[in-house]
Amino acid sequence: QVQLVESGGGLVQAGGSLRLSCPASGRTFSSFAMGWFRQAPGKEREFVAAITWSSGNTYYADSVKGRFTISRDIAKNTVYLQMNSLKPEDTAVYYCAARGRGGWSVYSGDYDYWGQGTQVTVSS
Repeated sequence: QVQLVESGGGLVQAGGSLRLSCPASGRTFSSFAMGWFRQAPGKEREFVAAITWSSGNTYYADSVKGRFTISRDIAKNTVYLQMNSLKPEDTAVYYCAARGRGGWSVYSGDYDYWGQGTQVTVSS
């Protein structure tokens, strides 16, 4: 059974940084794409970033490009999201997701497994 457990969220002032972690367990992830999504109150879940496990290729939403960095540590089976220059509009619950086939996607419905989410709050 695949398990994704996000951590690292919290309260930070605008301009600050946070690093989210998502250790993955339950199977081999070499063929997977891993993604980070976020959902703000009253809004739909939106794509933030993705990485292909095997190649390490990365993809970003325009709203976070240049500020956020997704990475993975193969030895630790963990995906990270480094968030710099945070803005109040980045406030949301952040979710880690895994997709077993088809590569990365911006659509949340394409992902097979999800974590429980971690709250990120950016104060102005």
